Amino acid sequence: MTGLVRRHTGAVVRGLALGGLAVAAAVSFALHLAVFVPGFAFGLVILLPHPLVAARRLPNLARRLAGRWSGVEIAAPYRPRPQPPKPGPDGLYERDRQLYRRPWFPAQVDRIDWVLGDSATWRDLRWTFLEPLVGGPLALLPAVLIAGGGWLGYAGVTGVGGAGWWAVLPGLLAVATGIAVAPALLSAHGRWTRLLLRPAEPTLTPARRWILLRLLVLARMLALLGLTVLVVPVAVLSALAVVLSYGLGIVVVMPPVIEHFRPLTNLRRRLTRWSGVDVPEPYRPRPPLRRRPDGLYQVDKSLYETPRMAAYIQRMFWLTRDPASWRDILWQLLDPLVGGALLVVPLAAIGYGIWGLALPRITVLIGVRVDDLGPWHGNVAGNGAIAVPVGLALAAAGILAAPWLLRLHGRWTALLLGPTLRARLALRVQRLTQTRADATEVQAAELRRIERDLHDGAQARLVALGLTLGAAEQLVERDPAAARELLAEARDNAARALTELRDLVRGIHPPVLAERGLADAVRALAMDCPLPVEVTVDLPARPEAPVESAAYFAVSELITNAVRHAGAGRITVDIGHRGDDLRIVVTDDGHGGADPARGTGLPGIERRLGTFDGVVTIDSPSGGPTTVVLELPCALSSPRTSTS
Repeated sequence: MTGLVRRHTGAVVRGLALGGLAVAAAVSFALHLAVFVPGFAFGLVILLPHPLVAARRLPNLARRLAGRWSGVEIAAPYRPRPQPPKPGPDGLYERDRQLYRRPWFPAQVDRIDWVLGDSATWRDLRWTFLEPLVGGPLALLPAVLIAGGGWLGYAGVTGVGGAGWWAVLPGLLAVATGIAVAPALLSAHGRWTRLLLRPAEPTLTPARRWILLRLLVLARMLALLGLTVLVVPVAVLSALAVVLSYGLGIVVVMPPVIEHFRPLTNLRRRLTRWSGVDVPEPYRPRPPLRRRPDGLYQVDKSLYETPRMAAYIQRMFWLTRDPASWRDILWQLLDPLVGGALLVVPLAAIGYGIWGLALPRITVLIGVRVDDLGPWHGNVAGNGAIAVPVGLALAAAGILAAPWLLRLHGRWTALLLGPTLRARLALRVQRLTQTRADATEVQAAELRRIERDLHDGAQARLVALGLTLGAAEQLVERDPAAARELLAEARDNAARALTELRDLVRGIHPPVLAERGLADAVRALAMDCPLPVEVTVDLPARPEAPVESAAYFAVSELITNAVRHAGAGRITVDIGHRGDDLRIVVTDDGHGGADPARGTGLPGIERRLGTFDGVVTIDSPSGGPTTVVLELPCALSSPRTSTS
């Protein structure tokens, strides 16, 4: 009996503590909003990771209390911290194809991706918003019933407030109910906490997926709007530089302005991927500095004695004569007007529909007196009856139009910031030059490997075979038994040499690849792999032989990486043909963190596929999983020889 009383009274006290936790969650949500305003509105996302990580203590406390008090265990859902950046062979740190002398900035970007890219961060934020509204009242309900019932009974006994003895019985019932339901409500609070703070489910219902996608679109539009606000002072400085350079003749002002603002423009190009539009950098390659036989340096039609002055003038011409530079400035001037309007329209519709029309009118309808309602605040042209439906319809229209306007915003960005035909040709020539050099290097390395394997393996065994046969020939009449031993040794050497030659041929071009095609060759790799590998193939016909070979060795390298470096337990390989591209997706459930700058064979794969204009896309967050997408332009030839 004592244990039962202790259990119920303890549940009431714990409910009070959880009520205090709900108050702390409300304060935490307000602090989140205070951090998000400069973080997203002004593009200062570097301010976000530290307070967001510090705020995780409160949800973690809620998880521990749910397990300790309600018997509901909740695993910590956060991604592991990213590894510190490691320098490349040249001592520089690479991040997003940019090189840095110090690791601070790449580490900050990794930290931003780690925090903002973790869905648990946003589940924590959702909990801080909903806990004061739902979880707190749920936990405090027993204490409220006990306190209310006690006050009602006291009022019935003493006659306070005109209450009579009739109030004693309801008061006692309220107290008894509060004590009785306290453990059940404490358990319900634990399940409520688990619903909000548990690790993400592997699958989403269509409704939840639709909601999350719309929220993601709105968050991206807010971030792009913050970047657009940041572009305004940049546009002012660029316009001032144009006036000083071409109006007043101070031409030295223009090149540094163009060069220093290119990272901001390139950031916008990268963010157009949110709109489903890919905008590559359109800038012309910087030409090399030419030195004439007489020792002078030629830039355009001028000659210079020192390379420093020649390089400075060449840099000025390279920046100011590139049409992409002027398209950047035009974008800076127009984007706050055009791009900003595309982003503001849905956000303003949602904000005004909910907070300008619906909520003020609902506040009035529930009896709260509001004196400052105007003709368009809680009213539609002074009509309050239609404010709620019009506000909700306006918000719904903004939500539905947001994805379409985000795609339109991406096309607007591509219109000004995308490469022109001439820039595409220049980039194409640069790409072909690089891939040709890579192909030559790969072929030379392959020839050196074959030569080394032949020299150290089969050739050495064949030389030993010849010597052994010569010795056996001399002993065949004098010592037949020794000659037979030498012949047996020669037979073993011949078998080993044949095995090494077969392995060498398999490394050059596996017979199963030539005979059965890419699908069965990859399946053969999967059967030889120590990990379970699931291979899915959907190829209506065979790709060209060189493409097959490049794809096969790329998949082989990726499987080897997953086994040796990723700590994976399972690998999937999906091979298909999409449009004009052979598309291969290799996924493993390892610890992630794959980085081409750190080796592990990924640069070699990029060079191998680059010969065919192939593209390698790597998604490997810290904690996994790792997904590598290989895309090679190719035409399918002969009919398929294997089914999936």
